[in-house]
Amino acid sequence: MASSAHPSFPSRSYGGNLGKLPDRSLGAFGASTSQQQRENQRLERERERLEKERLEREEQNQLTEEQREEIKEAFMLFDLDKDQKIDYHELKVAMKALGFDLPKSEILSILQTNGSPSEPSNPNAPYQSRLLLPFAQFQTVMSQKILARDPREEIMRAFELFDEGDKGKINLQDLRRVARELGEGLEEDELVAMIDEFDLDGDGAINREEFLGICLQ
Repeated sequence: MASSAHPSFPSRSYGGNLGKLPDRSLGAFGASTSQQQRENQRLERERERLEKERLEREEQNQLTEEQREEIKEAFMLFDLDKDQKIDYHELKVAMKALGFDLPKSEILSILQTNGSPSEPSNPNAPYQSRLLLPFAQFQTVMSQKILARDPREEIMRAFELFDEGDKGKINLQDLRRVARELGEGLEEDELVAMIDEFDLDGDGAINREEFLGICLQ
């Protein structure tokens, strides 16, 4: 009579492998996470760049057409090699022409923050790189400075254009000269009437305080 006992099979241990993912799955997961982080960082940088450009456009839109043209003319005048970039010395005189006589440390800070390194014209020759400020960055910097300026400073700059010889007053002779330079065909009695109207202390001239009052009315 044949035995009814089932043949025995060799035992196999599964416990050690249960719940364990292959190493390549973990590696792929880590790579995917790292890639996502890089993409998020790229998108954040792009968002910051677009926001910065938007703010710069808003600042420039707050300037008058005359102020924007002054910025452009100052840059073009001192961009001696016409490469749409200016170096330290060119930046210093361009800013001074716009009424900003800054110390060396501030000008260097502007270049370090907004400038880019120059490139050698001859790669085989000895060369020392210097920082250059492109026109777009110059526009942004000058827009910010003009908007932050006290309006009284602008008025005093205009006063100095009238006040020949730094007398502290604008007299009839000053008005004649400025009218002639601007091509304004004003009659003598019109110039006298201008002095009389705004000369509050009766000294026959317009001082700084009186000039401020005229411009801030």
